[in-house]
Amino acid sequence: MILRKYTHPTVVLEKHGVSLIIDPGTFTSAATELIRAASVVLVTHEHPDHADVPLLAAALTDQPALIVWAPSSVANQLPEHRERIRVVNPGDTGTAAGFHISVVGGHHETIHPDLPESGNVGYIIDQDVYHPGDSYYVPGEPVTTLLVPISGPFARVDKMVDFIRATHPTRAIAIHDLLLTDMGKHFLTQFIDPLTGLELTLLAEGDALQL
Repeated sequence: MILRKYTHPTVVLEKHGVSLIIDPGTFTSAATELIRAASVVLVTHEHPDHADVPLLAAALTDQPALIVWAPSSVANQLPEHRERIRVVNPGDTGTAAGFHISVVGGHHETIHPDLPESGNVGYIIDQDVYHPGDSYYVPGEPVTTLLVPISGPFARVDKMVDFIRATHPTRAIAIHDLLLTDMGKHFLTQFIDPLTGLELTLLAEGDALQL
């Protein structure tokens, strides 16, 4: 399986000529082309940087075979396409386009106690790659490749470190990184790497990694 990193939370997984895209949001300039090439779209929650709803609606209209997995907060914004959307909840599992998918989590990481709580699901793909969305939820199953959100109003180094330590992955890859400069990303790794004993991999836009 090949992992390709795109803007902020957007990740594409490819195997056997089929691709799956996670969280094509409004910050992702290549989202239209990436969805056009995909068989499956997974969405963690409704925030625009993770879910470009008008783009998803257009893609579902133009691509009759496209399948979307998303929580109800996203599916409810696409009522005309409900038959093509699998509404997911933590604990759900299934297969789409040859990918095995487990749904975990349930809550967005807290930004501030005075703000209302928001839902968020994470996805484990092929018992290997874990995309947590905007969360540091530790799943109750082994994960080889952990995607770690490193910027945003909820992001903190102590949470990143504890997330990596508790999940015990073989590799950790930074995502949700648009709010940091390249220097800032490398600065973070000076804390995260020695505290976890694992190198936090930084991928540029479009970089690929063979898993």
